[in-house]
Amino acid sequence: MAKKVQTQPDHPYEIGKCYLIRTVTMIDTGRLVAVYPQELVLEEAAWIADTGRFADALEKAVFEEVEPYPQGHVIVGRGSIIDACAPPALQGKLPRSQK
Repeated sequence: MAKKVQTQPDHPYEIGKCYLIRTVTMIDTGRLVAVYPQELVLEEAAWIADTGRFADALEKAVFEEVEPYPQGHVIVGRGSIIDACAPPALQGKLPRSQK
């Protein structure tokens, strides 16, 4: 009997999840809709100019300064990413109002 092989995608991201992505110059939030070898594609995205206390922002998904992108897709270069996470508080609660 052949052993069943589980395959993994070539990335750790999960399509449909809401992410907070820190890049070398900024922080973006958004729902991940596609992953390419060099880019991530987000929708419902916002540039987070100021998170306030970072641990609190991750726990509560509340940010000091938010600049939403217009509706549509935002492309983030994967080479600029420092880290990315999908905190539970951000799921279904993406910041979309300018603050």
